[in-house]
Amino acid sequence: MAAVLATDTQLMLGVGLIEKDTNGEVLWVWCYPSTTASLRNLLLRKCCLTDENKLLHPFVFGQYRRTWFYITTVEVPDSLILKKVTHFSIVLTAKDFNPEKYAAFTRILCRIYLKHGNPVKMMESYIAVLTKGICQSEENGSFFSRDYDSRKAYLAGSIKDIVSQFGMETVILHTALMLKKRIVVYHPKIEAVQEFTRTLPALVWHRQDWTILHSYVHLHAEELEGLQMCTGYIAGFVELEVSNRPDLYDVFVNLVDSEITITPLAKEAMTMGKLHKEIGQLIVQSAEDPEKSDSQVIQDIALKTKEIFTNLAPFSEVSDDGGKIVLSVEALKQKRFPPATENFLYHLAAAEQMLKI
Repeated sequence: MAAVLATDTQLMLGVGLIEKDTNGEVLWVWCYPSTTASLRNLLLRKCCLTDENKLLHPFVFGQYRRTWFYITTVEVPDSLILKKVTHFSIVLTAKDFNPEKYAAFTRILCRIYLKHGNPVKMMESYIAVLTKGICQSEENGSFFSRDYDSRKAYLAGSIKDIVSQFGMETVILHTALMLKKRIVVYHPKIEAVQEFTRTLPALVWHRQDWTILHSYVHLHAEELEGLQMCTGYIAGFVELEVSNRPDLYDVFVNLVDSEITITPLAKEAMTMGKLHKEIGQLIVQSAEDPEKSDSQVIQDIALKTKEIFTNLAPFSEVSDDGGKIVLSVEALKQKRFPPATENFLYHLAAAEQMLKI
């Protein structure tokens, strides 16, 4: 339990409450501890209550400058306790990616607020999870942080679904991720964007890095500035106008039309050759095998990725300062790989910071 205590104290950052009243006004009502005006405005934007189209999104999540946000929104049934409130959203901010964990916890907080109409009651449960990793109640349900392992969150999406939609073109996504390129994904429905984008980092499982994921971004100056500070990323948008912003991406994925586009500037680094065809075939064969689970498909891709790094090993040497392993470009050229393979290995070494400067 001590370990859980330490982790949750380090991971959860805050809890907030947004309400929509009978006049249609949306207000940031309460939070614990305090938050910045900039983060508050961002969370109001993400919360579907401020949406003009009045569509209710029960749960959304995303990341802004290394802070993850999780928002659960509910409609208030006729209630004696929350008389003037039609809907409310509970917002959790945290340092870790774990949608299932925070969806479960925000649902419990929603039930508490519906019952008591008092944020203090929610704060008690929040502090219980923060300090003990657990909150229990017969009427509102129980929550145990230890039930939600981060690896489970990493494996929750479906690689098979991605391959069934894009087939051999999935290798474009794999290559873009290997080279730490900027991927933008568009679909008008946020649920579709989130499901797709959260799965993509699993294509480069050797990194196990979900900090590259920004699953819900608006074309808002502050958000785009935060995004452009990252070297490579996966960014999800529900605004089609993003397709006219090639400054934001190297690869554009239109989920509605099942189309993947590489921008002219990224084409040189992402030239496809025999190696990519091999990787693409492996991904498709593995994903189409009905006997294999999603995690087995991820394992197959990870093994192929490991093989690629093994190919780099003979051309690598310890840098002059005796520090890290760097690529010897001369040795790579002498091997006379097909141009597309040599090009890919060179850009991969650059992405992994293995080039001599």
